[in-house]
Order: sequence, then structure tokens, then C-alpha cells
Amino acid sequence: MGTSLQLADRLVPGANLESYIQAASRIPVLTADEERELAEKLYYDGELESARQLVLSHLRFVIHIARSYSGYGLAQADLIQEGNVGLMKAVKRFNPEYGVRLVSFAVHWIKAEIHEFILRNWRIVKVATTKAQRKLFFNLRSQKKRLAWLNHNELEAVAQDLGVEPKVVREMEGRMSSQDTAFDGPMDDDSDTAYQAPAYYLQDHSTDPASLLEQSDWTENANGRLMEALGSLDERSQDILRERWLSGSKSTLHELADRYGISAERIRQLEKNAMKKIRMQMTEAA
Repeated sequence: MGTSLQLADRLVPGANLESYIQAASRIPVLTADEERELAEKLYYDGELESARQLVLSHLRFVIHIARSYSGYGLAQADLIQEGNVGLMKAVKRFNPEYGVRLVSFAVHWIKAEIHEFILRNWRIVKVATTKAQRKLFFNLRSQKKRLAWLNHNELEAVAQDLGVEPKVVREMEGRMSSQDTAFDGPMDDDSDTAYQAPAYYLQDHSTDPASLLEQSDWTENANGRLMEALGSLDERSQDILRERWLSGSKSTLHELADRYGISAERIRQLEKNAMKKIRMQMTEAA
């Protein structure tokens, strides 16, 4: 095993992928007893050499998983490298007392790292941010029976199978069917498609003088109505709101309760009533 370990240790997936795969496949698979012995040395004694052998003996498994994600257009070497990171994290956390083989424990960590890499690099614009969207991103393709858009019945079936709302399925289908577009368009001014670039039809209103003046007037008017409404409150209510909402270091209910010699619940009620009065006055003045 020593020669094969040294060979794989000198290689990385990006340098020569085929050589790396061949070297990894030549590393013998550990028996259950060998794996447990190494895991115990790592877990109880912190022996790094055992961690190294556990990682290297499972490289072929990472390659197998990474190949199942080849349809996303990303380099196989990068997918394997990310999977290796997940494998190392799994080895670090593996407890031999779990009673399972490392390969069963590591699959979650390997896939998690590959998933994160794909989501970061598949498109310039991130297509999946929520848990439901992530689930759809990695399962929608296998759920679709044809290349066309899902019809109503197919949409409902996919949503039910994956436990998400139908509208989330439709939104993800649209995201996965779209393509990234350069904002400025092609450098060639003579290109027939240059006018289609977003830079030619998307407007930036943030520096428009009329919009800036309108925003300034609205802010000034809103602040004026707020100060007027605040001034109509009694002194204690004003102090509570200032300390709770307008101060840089906001006071807690208990701090204000100690100051006024009343309960924290009473402070909360005064705050709630004061906020209600301010909202009513600002609404009437608008």
C-alpha cells in the first residue's frame, strides 16, 4: 500500500486527471478491521498518518460521486477536488464508535461540498439560495420526463415528490432554462446584436435629479411628521421611545423599568401605546 499512497499523494486532480484516477484506483480498499484500527488511532490518539491513509483509500469513492455531477458543465477535476475536501472533513469528524463504515458516513460531506461548488460556479447569478431551491436544483432534471417545459400535471407531481410548492418548481425551471447575459454586450460596435445588451435599455434612476429631489422632500416631510407626532406625547413616553428606538445604545425594558420604578411589562405597554399614537398621527397628517 505504501508505494500507491506515495504515488497518489504527489498528484492532484487538476495536474493530470487520468493519471490521478489511475493512481487512486490502485490504492487498496481497506477492510473493516483496518479501517476501524486507523479510525481509532485518529480519533483517540490524533494520529495524522491514520487520517492520511483513510483519506487516500477513499479517493476512488470521491471520483465515483463526482462523475455523477458531470452534467453541470464544470471541470471534473474541480468537482473531485471539492469532493476531496468533503472527504477530509468527514474523516476529521468520523467516530469509530458509530458502527458504520467511513464510506457511508462521508457521502453526505462529499456531496455537500460538491453541491456548494456547483451552486457557486454554475452561473454568474446564483440560481438557488433557499433550501427548497437547492433541492430542486439537484433533482429537477432527473424528475423531468422530457425536454419541454412541465405541464400542469407534471408540475404538481414534481412538487409533491420533492415536497415544495408548485410555484417554486416553475420558478426554478425558468432559472435553469435561462442563460447569463453580459451587461455591456459585445466589444464589436458593428455587431448586429449589440443593441440587445441590457446596457442599452436598462436605466439607472439613482442619479436622476428629479428622483433625488423627490426622495429628499419625502424624507424631510416624513421626518417632520415623525418629530411632530413624537412631540405630542408625554415626556415619559417620549423618553421611552428615544431610548428604545432612537438612541445609539438602546436601553432594555428592564433598564427603563428600573429608571421609572415600574415593571418591564408596563414599559412594554407604554412603548406599544406610544407607537400606536405616532402611527395614527402620521397617517392622518400624510
